[in-house]
Amino acid sequence: MNVFDIIKKCAQVPSFSSYEERIHSVIYEILAPAHVEITQVADNNLLVCVPGKKDAPAVALTAHLDKINHWGEEFPQSLPCEISSQKIVGQMDDAAGVGICLFMALESAKYSFPPLLILLSEMEESTGLKKHPHLLKSNDLYPGMGAVRLAEYLLQENMLPSCAITIDTTPEFREQPGIAFYDNFWHLQHQFTPSEVLSAKIEKIKHFFLQKDPEIIVSNANNDYIEYGLTLNKNGDDIPSVALEPAIHPYHQAPEGVHCGDIEKMVHLLRDFLQDFTWDDALS
Repeated sequence: MNVFDIIKKCAQVPSFSSYEERIHSVIYEILAPAHVEITQVADNNLLVCVPGKKDAPAVALTAHLDKINHWGEEFPQSLPCEISSQKIVGQMDDAAGVGICLFMALESAKYSFPPLLILLSEMEESTGLKKHPHLLKSNDLYPGMGAVRLAEYLLQENMLPSCAITIDTTPEFREQPGIAFYDNFWHLQHQFTPSEVLSAKIEKIKHFFLQKDPEIIVSNANNDYIEYGLTLNKNGDDIPSVALEPAIHPYHQAPEGVHCGDIEKMVHLLRDFLQDFTWDDALS
């Protein structure tokens, strides 16, 4: 199964905010050939532990399971998704990120990757809370809660990764292809001050990706990489939380398109990172 087939399978599931459990069986099916351990973290979050061939600290890859409900109470059981030579079109936010994460989990059997922690979160989107809260399961939900719950679980179980890379979709490029790197998870949280070690680690990750693809733009936004960064670092563990995101257009509308070339670039960038990236002794 290639990465586009996986993304399409994920995009077709109506796993709207607070109904993320609808996609769980699809994820189990996709990962069935892999030797992974899947844990459901309250309520609808999934933690996928993937063994690695490389003797190195675990790397977390993250994406969010929830989609915006553009249909209301009457929605198709299989959401539309089409793949052409140029684009994959459907509910790509964040089926693209989930599909890439699952594909990298499968790739781990073929390449020398470190252990992977695939973090698949509930309730990243805020649109449902703002525009149609009556369609959600309850009133005690908030955007980013899944990332917080997963990060808290990792802290509780002493399963801290060496870094966390969130794979979402970015509106930075409008209709053009491109990839964005988000490097400053505290940009909206002025009470957090990164240590020199944390800043240096993030710079090292950024330098790696920019060397691989100088056309990557560096920016910031508001998604799960913020919650992972703030929560995983609340005890001063200096865990970089960044995001690597392909362009999407239109944004938060149906249907959304992602360029196939950007998906392929994302896979190559992540594969290179997982195989080749190392920490300097001073940063370990």
